[in-house]
Amino acid sequence: MRRLEAFLLATLIVVTGCEREPAYDAVIRGGMVYDGSGVEGSIADVAISGDSIAAIGSRLDGRGRVEVDAAGLAVAPGFINMLSWATESLIEDGRSQSDIRQGVTLEVFGEGWSAGPLNDEMKRELRERQGDIKYAISWTTLGEYLEYLEERGIATNVASFVGATTVRIHALGAEDRPPTADELEQMRVLVHHAMEEGALGLGSSLIYAPAFYADTDELIELAKVAGAYGGMYISHLRSEGNRLLEALEELITIAREAGIPAEIYHLKAAGRENWDKLETVIERVEAARSEGLRITADMYTYTAGSTGLDAAMPPWVQEGGHDAWVSRLQDPAVRRRVVREMKTPSSDWENLYLAAGSPENVMLVGFKSEELKPLTGKTLAEVAAERGTSPEETAIDLVIEDDSRVESVYFLMSEANIARKIAQPWVSFGSDAESLAPEGHFLKSKPHPRAYGNFARLLGKYVREERVIALEEAVRRLTSFPATNLGIERRGLLVPGHFADVVVFDPERIIDHATFAEPHRYSTGVLHVWVNGVQVLKEGEHTGALPGRVVRGPGWRGAASEGETESVSTLGSD
Repeated sequence: MRRLEAFLLATLIVVTGCEREPAYDAVIRGGMVYDGSGVEGSIADVAISGDSIAAIGSRLDGRGRVEVDAAGLAVAPGFINMLSWATESLIEDGRSQSDIRQGVTLEVFGEGWSAGPLNDEMKRELRERQGDIKYAISWTTLGEYLEYLEERGIATNVASFVGATTVRIHALGAEDRPPTADELEQMRVLVHHAMEEGALGLGSSLIYAPAFYADTDELIELAKVAGAYGGMYISHLRSEGNRLLEALEELITIAREAGIPAEIYHLKAAGRENWDKLETVIERVEAARSEGLRITADMYTYTAGSTGLDAAMPPWVQEGGHDAWVSRLQDPAVRRRVVREMKTPSSDWENLYLAAGSPENVMLVGFKSEELKPLTGKTLAEVAAERGTSPEETAIDLVIEDDSRVESVYFLMSEANIARKIAQPWVSFGSDAESLAPEGHFLKSKPHPRAYGNFARLLGKYVREERVIALEEAVRRLTSFPATNLGIERRGLLVPGHFADVVVFDPERIIDHATFAEPHRYSTGVLHVWVNGVQVLKEGEHTGALPGRVVRGPGWRGAASEGETESVSTLGSD
C-alpha cells in the first residue's frame, strides 16, 4: 500500500511539474492580429517557440515564458524596409534603433551600389571615402559582407540586391563608355556569383555617375542573369523629373526583355513642372501589369529627397570617380561650364538643383570636414550669402573643401502626390536612409527625418489621420507584399511555421516626431518587437538583443557556389 501511495505521489509531482512548464517561449495575448494578408484584423493570441510562430488562435492553451498583454494593440508581421542605407550605420551600432522602434525587422540594401563584390582598388577608395564612421573592410563579396554584419551582431535581419554600379566599377572603373564583350561577361559572372550567395536581384541607380553611363542593353544583360535565379530588377530611374516617362519605359523594357519582375525605387515626380506626370506613370504601370509584367514600386512618405551635391552637377564632370571630379572642379574653365549647366534646364541629365526650384530648397546635412560641420542644417542659399558667392559656385567649393559629395536634402515633391502613391496597391515602403540613434557619431550630421520616421509616419499620418488606406492594407504593404516580391520564404505573414518577426504597436498613438530641423527624434507607438523569436524591443525600449540574420534570395546555393568561376554566357538567354 505504501509503495502504491509513493508511486501515485511521484506521478502527481511529475504531472504537476509538466503542467507548470511553459508551452511556449512567448505568448502575445488578445491583440488585434493583422496577419499581413490584407484581411481585417481579428483578436487572437500569437505564440512563439524558438525562432518561429508556433500557434495563432483565440485564447490559446498553454502559457509562455514571456506573456504580453496586447489588448487594444495591433499585432503584425515585422515590417520590411525596401530601401535601407544602414550598410555603415549597422557596423557602427548593430541595434538599428531608429528602425526597430518603428517595427522594421528586415533591412534591404543595394540601390545601385552594394557592399560587394569589391576588388582591391574599390576597397582602397572605400577606405579613403569613409566619413565619421570608420571600419576595416574585411570582406570581398556581397555574401561575405552580409555574414560580417550577422557575425558582429545586428538587431534586424539584412538582405541585399547586387549593385549594377558596383559590378560596372569592378569591371571597368568609372569610365564613360560601354563595356567590352569580355568586361560585360565579367559583370555577368559577378552577378551570377552574387545571386548564388543570396542576392535578391539586380539594383541600379541611373542618375548617378558612373551608373549613368550604362545603356539599356547592358542592364538587360545583367538583369537576365538575376532573372535566371528568380531575382528581380529594381531601379532608381534614369530620370524622376523631365524624362520621367521615358525612364519608366526603360524599366518596363528591361523587365520585358529580361523576363524579370521590376520595381521602381522611391517612386516620385520630382520638380513642380513634373508633378502632373504621376498620373501617367500610374496608368503606364497599370498597363504593364495588365500585360502580365510584374511592375511594382516603393516610396518614402516625405516631399523631400536626400542625396549629394553630385546630383546637382552634370555626369560628364564626374567621369573617373570622386578624385577626378574634385580635380576637374578646380579648373576655372570647367567650373564655368559646370556653373552654366547647373543653371540651364536640360533633359540630358537629372539636375536636382533646378528640380528643387531654388537654393533655399537645398539643405546641407552631412560633411566629412570638422571645419565645415557648423554648416550642417543650413541651406545652400544661406551658405552662399554668408560667403558672398553664387549658390552654384558655393556648391562646387563645398565639394572641393569637404572632399566629399556633401550630403544634402532636396525639396522636390508634392504632398498630394504622396497620398496618391500610397493609395496604389503595388507600392511598398522604404526609408532610403540609415538606421540611427541620437548619440555618438550619428549626431555629427543631420539626416533626413525619414531615417527616424518613415514607417511611423505612414501608420500615423496617412493611415490613422488622413485615412488614405486602411490599416490592414498598410500592414500588407509593409510585410507580405514586399516579401513576395523579393521571393523570400517564411517571412511577411503571421502564420505558424514562419519566422517570428513580430511587431506590437498602438494604432491610435503611433507617430513620427523627427523633423528637418530636429531629425534625431525617435518615433513612438511601437511597444514590442521580436526578430527571429527574440524580443528586441520591450515596452518601447531596446533590450540589447542582436538576433538578426542574413535573409537570402531565391537563387541562394549556399556553399555550393564557392570557388565557381565558369562562364555564364548562357544564363538568361532566349
